[in-house]
Amino acid sequence: MIPIKFGIIDEFDMKKQYITYEPQKYNCITIDDNLYIEDWWSELTKMKTYFSSLNKPNVALSRAGITLIPPESLPLFESIVSNDNRINMDDNLKKLLKSIRKAKLENKYMIHFGF
Repeated sequence: MIPIKFGIIDEFDMKKQYITYEPQKYNCITIDDNLYIEDWWSELTKMKTYFSSLNKPNVALSRAGITLIPPESLPLFESIVSNDNRINMDDNLKKLLKSIRKAKLENKYMIHFGF
């Protein structure tokens, strides 16, 4: 298992560089990169993201770094996760979906910590 973590940034600082590994600060949910990210990759490459700061626009996830997922990308991310057939077999995947929906509802950024 290669654990990766996703959380919600409650107070997003547009000028900050998110370079510190702080999954506990964002109440992150852990999923297995090996099980999911490869399967999702083609869809994730359509998702606008930022690598560590808003000065580094990109797409998909920084597999070994920190990714910021803006509110406008959450509908696509939600679709990717909810359409995975394994959603009913993995409690952490269910928790991730719930977290994405909460961030989407509250118009907040999410953060991803790679391996």
